[in-house]
Amino acid sequence: MSKPKVLFVCLGNICRSPTAEAVFRHKASAAGLDVYIDSAGTGGWHQGDAPDSRAIKAGSQRGYSFAGQSARAVEPEDYRDFDHILAMDRRNLSDLKAETPAEYANKIKLFLSYGQSSESEVPDPYYGGGQGFEQVLDLIEDACEGLIKSLQQTA
Repeated sequence: MSKPKVLFVCLGNICRSPTAEAVFRHKASAAGLDVYIDSAGTGGWHQGDAPDSRAIKAGSQRGYSFAGQSARAVEPEDYRDFDHILAMDRRNLSDLKAETPAEYANKIKLFLSYGQSSESEVPDPYYGGGQGFEQVLDLIEDACEGLIKSLQQTA
């Protein structure tokens, strides 16, 4: 069986989804999971940009690396190539489902469905202060743990 492929998706691919990619890469490695990990945005406004400096600062303080990441938009082949396409919020979920060929629709779900939090969406911290990035990290760390357990059970 080939290794699972996970794509994290937010709006612009500079805050939430790159944070999820960095956190999951770290946690999956620590758990010994062999998984392909990437992130993308439903829009291409920030194409080629590095993650938001506030996301990098908050994540780095918790030991996560954003090395090599740059923003990109979801591509049509992503629906075919990835096993799990995880949306950060309902708007991203809706946008993805509108673009997904029917045979791949079952791959798309809300990322926080893997978490223990009562929250269902990762809030966009872009227009807020630093505390928003801390909240995003808390939610993402929790959901990453659930995603790892899920992948371990299906391996």
